[in-house]
Amino acid sequence: MKRSLKIEELLMFLLGVYAFYTLSYSWWWFLVLFLLPDLGMLGYLLNSKIGAITYNLCHHKAIAVALFLLGVHLNLEVLKLIGVIMFSHASFDRVFGYGLKYFDAFKHTHLGKLE
Repeated sequence: MKRSLKIEELLMFLLGVYAFYTLSYSWWWFLVLFLLPDLGMLGYLLNSKIGAITYNLCHHKAIAVALFLLGVHLNLEVLKLIGVIMFSHASFDRVFGYGLKYFDAFKHTHLGKLE
């Protein structure tokens, strides 16, 4: 089962790459912005609860899709870009087991415990 979930996440990452391709930004923007959602980890400097909240806000795929769709509705390319980057990054992370965080510890995710 774990393998099929990783394949699914990899395919979602590729969907995000394709969605970026449909935007008018140069490819270097994807490379530069790809790790930006990891800034959500800075909340862990305060405590694990705030860290989990900030991390999850930056890695939640429903938020990413909502931002992308809002960008489509409002015809705002920058919102579509933010949604695509968040979605792609979150999918890429989940290929490696980094899921949404619980409040108790960074390594306790909705996909299980990180080793």
